[in-house]
Amino acid sequence: MSAGTTFAVVQVLVRTIRAYIASWNTAARPFQWTATTDEILAKVRLAQLNVKKLVANNQK
Repeated sequence: MSAGTTFAVVQVLVRTIRAYIASWNTAARPFQWTATTDEILAKVRLAQLNVKKLVANNQK
């Protein structure tokens, strides 16, 4: 996994974290969070906007 990796699916993130934990003792390497707070919040806002659009489209 490279710096700046993003996860489009939560399950992939969870599997990646679990794999990291499982291999920690045999291949220790830091799990680095590289996103800033502002970047995370921007993605949350975008996701919220997309959900609102989907809901609005389903109500038509």
